[in-house]
Amino acid sequence: MSTPIAHRAHTRPGARRDLRGFSTVELMIALTIASILMTAAAPSMGTFVRNNRLQSEAFALLRTMHFARSEAVKRKTRVVMCRSANPTAATPTCGGNSYTWTSGYLVFASGDGNNTYDPANDVLLRIGLPAGSGLTVRTNSTSNNNLEYNSDGTTNEGGGTARFAVCDGRGGDVGRQIDVSPVGRPALNQGSPGSPINCTSPA
Repeated sequence: MSTPIAHRAHTRPGARRDLRGFSTVELMIALTIASILMTAAAPSMGTFVRNNRLQSEAFALLRTMHFARSEAVKRKTRVVMCRSANPTAATPTCGGNSYTWTSGYLVFASGDGNNTYDPANDVLLRIGLPAGSGLTVRTNSTSNNNLEYNSDGTTNEGGGTARFAVCDGRGGDVGRQIDVSPVGRPALNQGSPGSPINCTSPA
């Protein structure tokens, strides 16, 4: 039996492998196209990031409202959300600038019947951190100082609707607003060019 002979692949005489890479001109064209695509995508990416930050801030506030309402019903007591200038302090307090919740807020179960946090009588349930850079949280007169939930889940706001506007430097066209009716259920709305959110004095 004859033994198979191994054949080595070889290049035909005179044939030349094409090992050529990109030329300088081709590389410059490719880089130019990539630069144009990145420049075109940058504004939309920036808008996406800003919209995401705005939505996250509004959702965080909305979740806290649902939490406060649920705790009021569960504990069968009044639960208060109040604006605070020092929510991360060892002993935080209600306060801050009028109609402005940008600096943060507190959520506590009221043990003494008032709407001001007192660690000796109230139970601190949650703190809301200051809003992200460039974001503002403003309220109407109904929820200027606080948002109070009764033990049945309704609000203690004298029949008015509490409104919270969450905005950034682009204004009300892209702002978010949370409305809390006397029934107590918060609803999130989004601004548009035809129906912008009032970022200064939500009504």
